[in-house]
Amino acid sequence: MQSKWRLSHAQGYLGLGMVAEAAAELDRIPAPDRDATEVLTLRVAVLQEQQNWPALRVAAGEFVRRAPGEAAGWVTWAYALRRADSLAAAEEVLLQAERLHPAEPTIQFNLGCYACQRGDLTAARTRVDRAIALDQKFLHLAATDSDLAPLRAAPPPPGRSADFAV
Repeated sequence: MQSKWRLSHAQGYLGLGMVAEAAAELDRIPAPDRDATEVLTLRVAVLQEQQNWPALRVAAGEFVRRAPGEAAGWVTWAYALRRADSLAAAEEVLLQAERLHPAEPTIQFNLGCYACQRGDLTAARTRVDRAIALDQKFLHLAATDSDLAPLRAAPPPPGRSADFAV
């Protein structure tokens, strides 16, 4: 019962933006229960808020191992890898994720950002267009994401506007 109570408090603290308090509650969960997936899920959220990329890389990787069907876990793992290791490591993870989640727009969008940063503007445009086709909210993100600045600066392909519309 103590573990559920602590987990509930950690969720509440995180919801209030009290990240240090949420982390402290997670640390107080008794050892046998610390390995529970629901604790790991909240730990991932706390580490992301703390911008602790090395620890998040490990925790999100474990989350993906346990729940590969959760696309958000893959995205979080790639996000942490990009910041803790390299863009290439993050891209490799999302290419694996794409096989399991081919219609996940966030994966497509992030792969577009990575392609753009690598200088492959053709692949970047294809990925970003696919993300927009799957979810129109990515149209605004494509117009503002700093990773895509080289793509926005490049002339659009013949017959296309520069607004990323599909």
